[in-house]
Amino acid sequence: MGDERGAFRPMRRERQALTRPECEALLTSEKRGVLSVLGDGGYPYGIPINHFYCPEDGRIYFHGGRAGHRVDAVRACDKVSFCVFDRGENLDGDWSLYVRSVIVFGRIELVEDRETVYDISRRLSLRFTDDEAYIAREIEKSGPATLLMALTPEHMTGKLVHES
Repeated sequence: MGDERGAFRPMRRERQALTRPECEALLTSEKRGVLSVLGDGGYPYGIPINHFYCPEDGRIYFHGGRAGHRVDAVRACDKVSFCVFDRGENLDGDWSLYVRSVIVFGRIELVEDRETVYDISRRLSLRFTDDEAYIAREIEKSGPATLLMALTPEHMTGKLVHES
């Protein structure tokens, strides 16, 4: 995956590891995660955010306003992590949950191409509603002010944890 040599730790509990397709399926099915950036004063800054995983290019896209803490942090340092986890499930009558999670490390960039911004914004919106007319109105109204960010994964791990 183009890892920087030695930059990423191997998973300690390999038995619990998810496969790459399982990680991608979780990124596709879950609508929200936490994007973590290097914030003000060197403090981590984690933002709950919705996302769109694009299977065609393997990138994770985020949209939002053109100003703020997140944007300033990304402009200062493009290295980020993004974590997604499911709601968990009970198996075989067990009271405890089995939870799947994915952590992606990579570099994020601002996407300036308006056609791409509108296309990804539409695809992301379709995850929440199938009302095409509503989506078109929102993109027409907010599209020019929308900032799109694209996370290119350098390292991805996923695991299944039994919370007991």
